[in-house]
Amino acid sequence: MKLSELLKLFSLNNIRLIQHGKRHDIYYSPLTNKKFPVPRHAKEIPDGTLKSIKSDAGI
Repeated sequence: MKLSELLKLFSLNNIRLIQHGKRHDIYYSPLTNKKFPVPRHAKEIPDGTLKSIKSDAGI
């Protein structure tokens, strides 16, 4: 999945950006009440990483 597609999915589920980092951005999900990192410069997110991000986001 592309990062842009993931960010659109975040906006539909009210997941918001908390902090910019050099390599990762930190997002917060009100669905799971968790903060989690997302690779900032990746154009294509690997499947294992995507599964972990979606799990933390509650999607």
